[in-house]
Parts: sequence; C-alpha cells; structure tokens
Amino acid sequence: MKNSSPKYIEISKAIIAKIEAGELLPGDKVPSENELINMYKISNTTARKSLLEVELQGWANRIKGKGTFVLNRSEDKHLTRILGSFHAIKESFSDNLVKEGFTPKNVTLEKTIIDSGISININGKNYIIEGNVLKIRRLRYADELLLKDETRYVSMALCPKMNMMELNQAFLKIYEDKYHLKLDSVQRTLSTAVTYPEEENNYFENNLPLSVFILDSAVICENQKVVEIEHSLYRGDKYKFSIHTKPQLISEKK
Repeated sequence: MKNSSPKYIEISKAIIAKIEAGELLPGDKVPSENELINMYKISNTTARKSLLEVELQGWANRIKGKGTFVLNRSEDKHLTRILGSFHAIKESFSDNLVKEGFTPKNVTLEKTIIDSGISININGKNYIIEGNVLKIRRLRYADELLLKDETRYVSMALCPKMNMMELNQAFLKIYEDKYHLKLDSVQRTLSTAVTYPEEENNYFENNLPLSVFILDSAVICENQKVVEIEHSLYRGDKYKFSIHTKPQLISEKK
C-alpha cells in the first residue's frame, strides 16, 4: 500500500495548481491560515506548513501583517493591471510591486502648485479642476527599472494642504480617509505611443524606440467635482492590461 503525501503537501500542491492555472495571479493573496483551516478542516500547524511550502517552492511571499501573496514568476516579468475595477485602483502602486516580489522606488521630479486649473478630454467629455491644482510628477521603479512616468493633478480646494503630505499611500485612499470624499467614478482612456531615445522628456533610458501605454483618467466625486486628473506613461514591454466587466440587468417595460 502506497504512503499518501502529508496533508500540508496536498494542500500546497492545490494552491500551486491554482497559481499555474491563472486562478491566482501575481499580487493576489493566497488563502490565509484561517481560511485553509475552514476549507480543509485542518489544524493551525498544517495550515501554516501548507503556506510555508508554497513559499519555499518559490510561488509566493509572506508579508508580515498582511498575508501571503503570489509572486511574479513569468520570464518576461510582465505586470497585469486591471482596468474597470474600482477596488484595484485603490491599491498602492508600491504595495502591489512588493506583493509581486519587486523592490519599488519612487523619484519625484516635480511637486508644484498651479493656480490656473487643469482640464482633460476623456471619451469626448471635458473634465476640469478649477483654481489651485497640485501637480505631482513621479517616476515609479521596480528593481531599478522605470515602469511608469506618472503625472497627477489634484484639486487643492477639495484636498487642502495635500502638498505637505508624503503621499506614500494610494491617492484614492487619501481622498477617502483623509478628506472624507465620496468617490463616484473614475473615467479612463488607454492609448499607445512610441517614445524615442532622443526625446528630451523621456526618462525610460531606452536605446531603441519603445512603445508605451498612455493612461488618462479623471476621478469624480459624488457631487460631480473632479478631484484628480492623471496622465501617465507605462512601459509597453512590461505591462498587460486586463479589462473586467459585469453584465447589467436591464428590465424592460411591458
């Protein structure tokens, strides 16, 4: 009679199988010890050993106080980001990189106050921030590779003294937690362009022409005031964008 594998090995293999099948993506949280205990009716020790085995096999990384997250093991290290998910854009850029096993770094190029307002056209509609606007341009790195050239414009009327903050967390969380703004929607467009090595304002340090994604967005509050406008460039050779939609139920009048 063959000896069966220890229970923690079976559970770790089941978790790894979900990662390999794409059910758990890089940066996703692996079921916690308590969740494994409830799912498999096992002890604390077995649950802990199951997660440790997944980590030892190089599929995940435990972050103290937060949980165990799937690592990015793809050869090309592409990062998948979701468009259309309000929850996803409330997550910190740096925190997401840490979860996926990268070391983030931010370089602030500009942090100034513009007194003439700012506007952007998205899907044929103009979105405007009037009055003083905080402009923040940052270079976002992962393992010393520039991934994102980010420029954000924030309403100083809705977010007074935000220029004095360190801005280490996701902006949307700051709007909600610090300024108690009720966010209604985020309007976004995604386009592409090519950036060339000789361009004066190019910080990607590419030797050859590089394709980039251009993300333009406007964050709108419940009162239809625009709190933020963003214009950012993402490396086209390092990013994939996933679009999630849900069908809406439409009731027809009879």
